[in-house]
Amino acid sequence: MPGTEILVVDNASTDDSLEFLKTECPEVHVLELAVNEGFAGACNRAAQAVKNDIVVFLNNDMRVEDNFLPALLSEFSDPLLFAASSQIFFANKAKVREETGLTEVWWQEGTLHVGHRTDPLVETAYPCAYPGGGSSAFDRAKFLELGGFDSLYHPFYYEDTDLGFRAWKRGWKVLYQPQSIVHHEHRGTIGKKFSPDFIDTVVRSNSLLYCWKNIHNWGFLGSHLWRCFLSSFGQRKQPMPRPSSDAIRHGFKKLGQVVLSRWRAHQGRKVGDKEAFQRPLGGYFRDCFDLAGKPSSGRLNVLFVSPYPIEPPTHGGAVFMKETIRALQSRANVHVVSFVDHAGQLESQKGLLPECESALFLVRPSISLADQWTLTPNAIREFRVRDFAWAIHRTIMLKKIDVVQLEYTTMGQYAGGYRNIPCMLFEHDISAQSLWRRIQAGDRDFDTLLEYVRMRLYEPKLLRRVERVQVCSRDNAKYLRRLVGGLGNRVDCDTRATIDVGGYQYSMNGREPDSLLFIGSFRHSPNLDAIRWFINEVFPLILKERPQTLLYLVGSDAPEGWNWHPSVRLLGMVPDIKSPLQRYSVFVCPILSGSGIRVKLLEAFASGIPVVSTSVGAEGLASESVPVCEVADSPTAFAQATLRLLADETHGRALAQEARRLVESHRDSRTAIARLEALYRDEVGRMRGALSKTYISPAT
Repeated sequence: MPGTEILVVDNASTDDSLEFLKTECPEVHVLELAVNEGFAGACNRAAQAVKNDIVVFLNNDMRVEDNFLPALLSEFSDPLLFAASSQIFFANKAKVREETGLTEVWWQEGTLHVGHRTDPLVETAYPCAYPGGGSSAFDRAKFLELGGFDSLYHPFYYEDTDLGFRAWKRGWKVLYQPQSIVHHEHRGTIGKKFSPDFIDTVVRSNSLLYCWKNIHNWGFLGSHLWRCFLSSFGQRKQPMPRPSSDAIRHGFKKLGQVVLSRWRAHQGRKVGDKEAFQRPLGGYFRDCFDLAGKPSSGRLNVLFVSPYPIEPPTHGGAVFMKETIRALQSRANVHVVSFVDHAGQLESQKGLLPECESALFLVRPSISLADQWTLTPNAIREFRVRDFAWAIHRTIMLKKIDVVQLEYTTMGQYAGGYRNIPCMLFEHDISAQSLWRRIQAGDRDFDTLLEYVRMRLYEPKLLRRVERVQVCSRDNAKYLRRLVGGLGNRVDCDTRATIDVGGYQYSMNGREPDSLLFIGSFRHSPNLDAIRWFINEVFPLILKERPQTLLYLVGSDAPEGWNWHPSVRLLGMVPDIKSPLQRYSVFVCPILSGSGIRVKLLEAFASGIPVVSTSVGAEGLASESVPVCEVADSPTAFAQATLRLLADETHGRALAQEARRLVESHRDSRTAIARLEALYRDEVGRMRGALSKTYISPAT
């Protein structure tokens, strides 16, 4: 490239390198060092010696591809760009690709974690935690302003990790450029001189030095020092990586140098530690640099985040999600990131693709819940997956997401606390309330009690983190306002618990006499408890009066080995749920626990099948002023109500007509979706309109 200067730093070499350069490359400038100053010293001396605005460091164990330099320099028109890093491949293709250039750094339980991520979906410039020191371009003025690579980490490793963190704390950017490609002979230089044990000790020690120098948040630093103390004395077995005693002793030898470096690192910082760890993540990067002070225009980009597969919609939550996505697509660009339980479910998810702009499905890994010494509920821990969080951030960044819609309490943990991107949480099933009802219904197992206590502490904190909370009914909204102070008008009960009523044929004719229907996934414990109660306590009373009655059960994951009653017909999954809703006489909903509105009732109401439900089952739908179903809570009352509907077709028809009118007027997704989109726009406008012109948080 015209104007490019090539400088080779001779780090006190003892071979014939200098003679080779003079003979073969006379146009190359050489900076001869009298002593080997290591990686950091050599790069710092080079940055001081060159004259151009951008300096590219390239180690002698790197081989570049043709587009390496133009691609690497392509983003430097941005005045906030500090560095751009290349994509790295190993020269030895058989090696595990531990180094890619797409770097990440995160803080967890007092420990610094550093890694490289392989992500073929990232094809353009993308934020990363730090620039690889041996194959990156730097804004020379910014590099010198930070003092370059810190010799604290001599002889090697963590200099670039440290520099990247300090750059982010200054309010600058570090980008990964996948189109700039290098091939690395991993440890091709230091591996010839130092033993693997020595290299490992230096890596661990420098990780500690990084923390002691750069972590100024006293909460973070305190948890780190406590871990160091426990590791030194071997007080307990820790599941997380821990520093070795040798690494700690090695680090303490540089404590005086650490103090000076720590003071320097403290100067000029504009953001705190927590935000500096967040900004390299795609979602926070977009929130910080792409949206600050910018009003929304055109169609919104909405991201749906689900813990369960949406296709086929075999459970109530999936029905609610699919109906919302289908209705919303005419008003917004909808994107989906969702877990599936196993790889066998991936194929069926393709049915969702016509309903949205993009969809990504990850198989949920098995998470060990053996450690019970935690206040985090198990229901949250089993869905806490770093790869899933990465997928959310990448989608926010690449798809230019304006609104994040989180489904279920379990997904609330992925609320980002953004300044410009509202995070909405739909509480399909208010977890604390549902657990308490299970306990009231007789489940007083220690694990259930412990999970309730955890959720009772966790859920209020979670709900304060999101911009708005969507619930199924006014009753749910009242409960949440009692549970969580300060929610006020941030709870919405008329936007999500809906179905496409027009898609269900209303009919009272041609139904099989003396037939009962129950629908529900038996994986959901309230459904399992409900049908157990009905078969054991209610059904015998019905059969005593009408022995010809049959009970049909529709739903996935029915328990194996159950001694089903002779009058029970287990249908399992059915191709179309609307068929049994049209066929049988009475719908039973004997739900004793759980929370929210049951989609099974909305579907029954829309289809014209008379319903008997418990109070909990009909919560948010049934009322004394407008009777839409029979409501009974004791076995005797439930049986009598069911017998009445089986015998009195006129009464059943009257209830079914009122029920259909209810869902048409209040629970139709086609009308509710307009309210939801307006809510999204209001929140986006409120958040972006209230911003100052700079995105800077107080240093912590």
